[in-house]
Amino acid sequence: MNILTTTSNFDTGGFPEEFKVIKNPYKRKLTEDESIQLYQEYKPVGIIAGVEPITRRVLEAGKQNGLRVISRCGVGVDSIDLMAAKELGIIVRITPNAPVVSVAELTLSLILAVSRNLINLDKLVRDGGWKGNTGFLVSGKTVGIIGCGRIGSYVAKLLKAMGCNILGYDPYINSHDICKMSSFETLMTESDIITLHIPYTKENHHIINKNVIDRMKPGAIIINCARGGLIDEEALYNALKEGKLAGAGLDCFENEPYRGKLCELDNVIMTPHAGSSAKEGRALMEAEARDNLIEELNKLF
Repeated sequence: MNILTTTSNFDTGGFPEEFKVIKNPYKRKLTEDESIQLYQEYKPVGIIAGVEPITRRVLEAGKQNGLRVISRCGVGVDSIDLMAAKELGIIVRITPNAPVVSVAELTLSLILAVSRNLINLDKLVRDGGWKGNTGFLVSGKTVGIIGCGRIGSYVAKLLKAMGCNILGYDPYINSHDICKMSSFETLMTESDIITLHIPYTKENHHIINKNVIDRMKPGAIIINCARGGLIDEEALYNALKEGKLAGAGLDCFENEPYRGKLCELDNVIMTPHAGSSAKEGRALMEAEARDNLIEELNKLF
């Protein structure tokens, strides 16, 4: 049986001998046409998917060529037409556990780096300077966590240990061991630091927009290690440039690779959608994706 790894980088070891594993030959995010061409050429029964667009058109081509299972290497499924997959009888699995620590640690890193102005202080020293804006403490601040699932809860655990007051908003959770659950409005108006840990959906599109930003505390910072599209980047740019917000830490963007106006600002720290890419976390995520795929194919064949 042929297995196709469409994520741009994947350790293909660990598959049973009966599986022939084909790597993504482009070594980057695939287009719809490239995915279809690979399905037609290799006729995989299963794929280890990245963040490429797996639209109805792609799924139909996959089904025609024998595709039965998609194992997403990650947790986001906004790139997959889940309704079409269900209609076509194609199973979709994700890896909800493996990225938790990696994403949570990057979130904490961005909070600390933005709050203490680390990137600019580093540049200051390299340019021959010494004294600069040293930022503010995270300890004692109110942190609002939007999305209190696995990752949001781990972030809350880390920040609670630092002495933060943790507010949480999640429409699916009424109570939480660490977060004081609140309304979205309360969280936005009372938090010094806001961090996003929700999936991207049509309903969540630009959940952080100009009206919401206008209600945030002056000097607050915002962190997004979840999905691009959750933040209106134009509104964020204006708020950061005008000084309404003190800073932002962003690991994901509406269009990636990102080349937009936020690159002009020195109060933004940006990383290349690397939340789950810590060495150990990536290995765990790949193992979970592989195990999920093998489990489902063993049920079918």
